[in-house]
Amino acid sequence: MRYGGKITTIRFSVQAAGDDHVVVCEDDGVGVTVEEKEKIFEQGFGKDTGFGLALSREILSITGITIRETGEPGKGARFEMTVPKGAWRMKGDGA
Repeated sequence: MRYGGKITTIRFSVQAAGDDHVVVCEDDGVGVTVEEKEKIFEQGFGKDTGFGLALSREILSITGITIRETGEPGKGARFEMTVPKGAWRMKGDGA
């Protein structure tokens, strides 16, 4: 909400990608410029403390999960977190 400007909707979904799953968080705000798509994950970059996405990426990487921003500038941010096989389970699959 802080960075998206005019956000009215935030949506979460999960998609299968081969043996992996991709958790998607997307909004309808202003999005992220092409030049900033990787910079937003660097410590110290941003409009507040600069720890949020850098720390998130670091914590997720410990479990093998990757995160990247794939939204279209001007149409909203879209974060994809790829969860590798063996790091996820579906309700009712006996795990």
